[in-house]
Amino acid sequence: MASRLLQFWNSPTGPKTTHFWGPVANWGFVIAGLADMQKAPEIISPNMTGVMCVYSLLFMRFAWEVKPRNYLLLACHASNEVVQLTQLSRWYAWSSAQKDAGAVPAPAVAAPAAAKEAGKA
Repeated sequence: MASRLLQFWNSPTGPKTTHFWGPVANWGFVIAGLADMQKAPEIISPNMTGVMCVYSLLFMRFAWEVKPRNYLLLACHASNEVVQLTQLSRWYAWSSAQKDAGAVPAPAVAAPAAAKEAGKA
C-alpha cells in the first residue's frame, strides 16, 4: 500500500504537479453547477451555460491529448459537461413553458438593464 501511495505521489499526474491541482480546482465548477440545480431555472443564463459547455468540451479534448493523459481533468470536465447540459435543458424547458403560457421570457442578462431603467423612474 505504501509503495502505491509513493508511486502516485511521484507520478507525472500526482499531487506534486499542476496536472493534479488544476483538475482539483476545476471541480469547483461542478460543485457550483450542482448547487445551482436547487435554484429557479429563470436565473440560468443560457449564454454562460453554453460557454461552459464549449469550455468543458475543449478541455476534455486537451485532457485526452496532453501527455501524460490527464484522466482526472477529463473526468472533471465530463462531469461539468453533464451538469451544464442539465442546466441548459432546465432553462429550455422553463423558457418553452413561458412561451406556451404567452409570456415572453426575459434573458438572464437583461435583468441588470431592467433594474437600471427602474431606478430612473
